Amino acid sequence: MNLFLSASMNPSVVMLTSVIVLIALTTVIVILSRYRKCPSDKILVIYGKVGQTQDGQQRSAKCIHGGAAFIWPVVQSYEYLDLTPLSIQVDLRNALSKQNIRVDVPSRFTVGISTETGVMQNAAERLLGLKNDEISKIAEDIIFGQMRLIIATMDIEEINSDRDKFLEAVSSNVETELKKIGLRLINVNVTDITDESGYIQALGKEAAAKAINDAKISVAEAERSGAIGAAEAERDQRVSVSKSDSEAISGENEAKAKVADSDATRREREAEAMKRATAAENIAKAKAQEDSFEAQKSAEEARRQYEQAKLEADVIVRTEIDKKKRELEAEAEAEQIRRRAKGEADATLMRMQAEADGAKEILMKQAEGFAEIVKSAGGDANAAIRLMVADKLEEITRIQVEAIKNLQIDKITVWDSGAKTGDGKSTTADFISGLYKSIPPLNEMFDMAGMKLPEYLGTEKPADAEKPAELPEA
Repeated sequence: MNLFLSASMNPSVVMLTSVIVLIALTTVIVILSRYRKCPSDKILVIYGKVGQTQDGQQRSAKCIHGGAAFIWPVVQSYEYLDLTPLSIQVDLRNALSKQNIRVDVPSRFTVGISTETGVMQNAAERLLGLKNDEISKIAEDIIFGQMRLIIATMDIEEINSDRDKFLEAVSSNVETELKKIGLRLINVNVTDITDESGYIQALGKEAAAKAINDAKISVAEAERSGAIGAAEAERDQRVSVSKSDSEAISGENEAKAKVADSDATRREREAEAMKRATAAENIAKAKAQEDSFEAQKSAEEARRQYEQAKLEADVIVRTEIDKKKRELEAEAEAEQIRRRAKGEADATLMRMQAEADGAKEILMKQAEGFAEIVKSAGGDANAAIRLMVADKLEEITRIQVEAIKNLQIDKITVWDSGAKTGDGKSTTADFISGLYKSIPPLNEMFDMAGMKLPEYLGTEKPADAEKPAELPEA
């Protein structure tokens, strides 16, 4: 006891004890301050070092909805995602339907951050730190695109009449896309559907006219049934009264006459009312049909314009294709003509070169032959010529003989008067001499060839040489 009192009275011990208690309290406060509870209208997102996934990948965040978690200092931090629903007004304008009619579909969507496990993780990765206006803008863009896609696959009648199918398609497609960013679709409310051509309005007028006509028919049938029942009840009453009161026949007859008059008047009024109702019904039906026909006419006109534009586009494309095909064929044919012409030109050039080479070869061989002949003649060109002429003499003589070979002279009659010509010859002698002169002399042939007749074949006599003997006169 004394030891305890002495220790408790030591100032250093008291100071140490105070420090330890202060550290313990600070640690408890820090731990409590890092322990976070998640409200029911929020999602607690813990990010930093939060562990790994099952496949070994580092997790980007840990989401908690309901409950609490301890946030490790330094290595972890946290934020909240608000689960408050967002109301988004989507004024879709000029969306193209399956019938190529543009429609306006104003609607309101209610979305919110999803608490589904996988979707909640998407929200933590894509929406953390964004304000509600920014989240609404992202969702609005997604909704716009999906609604245009859905309207493009549906007819106007389906969108207008089968709202459940339309809303189901919108909900399914939109929610699928919203889940990718961590949102869920809570509610869809389509306020009205209109189109720029008035097609939906015409359908509404037709349905309203049909409903009004059906109501008028039902009222007329009910009135007719009531009139018939009243008439039958009155008839039964009159019959009963007539049978029970046989003594008041004349009074009854008068009453019957008055009742008949009243009944006739009533029936006339009923017929008139029925006539007016039938006329009004026919007028309303005709008006509804007229509106329907007008709407159908507008739709058919739009369809005609679309088909015409499509046909024109097809014709233009087909014409351009044919034009390009003809141009390619013309270019191919021109290229073939150019190649064929070039081939013919090359062939002609090669043929002429071959002919020239052949002629050159012949001339060279002849020159070589002539050179050998001159060499054989001892270098004497005249002797070489004589050798060549001697070699060809037989052929030359044959050619001279061939000149008159086929000349058919069966009989020659010469009338000679015996007179002498200036050179002392008779006309008969001149005829025979001219006939022999028709054979070309050798010296003339050599002259035409540019050569000189060898001396051993004879030389030309001078003009004053001795004349040949005259032929005897005939």
